[in-house]
Amino acid sequence: MRSGPKPESFQRYKGILGALLLIIFLSGCKAKEVAPEPGPPEVEVTEVVQRNVPVYMDWVAQLNGRYNAQITPRVQGYLLTQNYHDGFFVKKGQLLYEIDPHAFEVAVAQAKAQVAVAVANLSNADTNVARDKPLAAQSAIPQKQLDTDIAAQAANQAQLDAAKAQLAQAELNLSWTKVYSPIAGIAGLSVAQIGNLVGTTTTMTTVSQVNPIWAYFNISESQYLSRAETIYQLISGQRVASPILEFIQADGTTYPHKGRIILVNREITSQTGTIQLAAEFPNADAILRPGGFGRVRFQTSMNEGAMLVPQAAVIEVQSMYQVAVAGADNKATFRVVKVGDRVGTDWIISDGLKAGEKVIVQGFMKVREGTPVRTKPFVAAEPN
Repeated sequence: MRSGPKPESFQRYKGILGALLLIIFLSGCKAKEVAPEPGPPEVEVTEVVQRNVPVYMDWVAQLNGRYNAQITPRVQGYLLTQNYHDGFFVKKGQLLYEIDPHAFEVAVAQAKAQVAVAVANLSNADTNVARDKPLAAQSAIPQKQLDTDIAAQAANQAQLDAAKAQLAQAELNLSWTKVYSPIAGIAGLSVAQIGNLVGTTTTMTTVSQVNPIWAYFNISESQYLSRAETIYQLISGQRVASPILEFIQADGTTYPHKGRIILVNREITSQTGTIQLAAEFPNADAILRPGGFGRVRFQTSMNEGAMLVPQAAVIEVQSMYQVAVAGADNKATFRVVKVGDRVGTDWIISDGLKAGEKVIVQGFMKVREGTPVRTKPFVAAEPN
């Protein structure tokens, strides 16, 4: 029979266990005591900048070539060759297509034969008149016979003129079997294929002059009336400088070359109440293409001493705008502001801020009215 633990051993184990529990308890209390309290939230701020800002107006515009020549043959026939590459530049007078010329060569040969017959007939009539004229003067032959000879001579001259005209038309038709570009530009995709029967209603391709290229846009009647005097001076040829225009491309980048107004349409469209204008832009590298969309923009005035903040700092709540301001005491306050135009990545603030005040750009979601904050400078991301 085994004996139980001795009383002195049990007491020793009990003491060790109690010491361990005390150590664990004290360690927990110590850890709890040294845990740091959370500090004020960190936010990124930037100063309100004051500077002169140009004011622009812009309109949606669509590009098109100054000239867009639809290439249509003047004669009917089967297409033999295409002499250009789709989408490539072509020169004025460059050969684009050739139509089978054989039928037209035959027509030229027939027309030449008709001319030869008419020449022979006229020569015979001339001989008759030359022979009969002195005889008629001597009354050796009736005057009526001479009159008939003279009429036959005139008729044969007319037949020769008609035969020459038919020959000229036949030669012209033969020349039209070769189709040339009437302008320099970019030739589009060929609709007509080799072997097709083409004719005077067939548009085989289109060549567009793209340097310079035109951007068409519409302005409202009120905008036109406010600038009617300047527009009149432009279209009447007076020495007045056209506003310098910029073209904002579909990807948001500004086209590097400036443009000028080149066309003002004759009427205000009754359906839309707008008038069409066109601006001309240099386009030597053919970056801008017909059919492309963008925006035409030009400066209308200068906003003196405008207050600017990053657009990311402006909070829109139920059609109201506000910003979070970090005051001199490093406490956040929310302020209602009035906004104006956007300028790049900034926004013009027309009322509610002063130059030099610090607005919170990043982190304003972490603060409330009067919340202390820790500030650091806002660094805008580099554009791609």
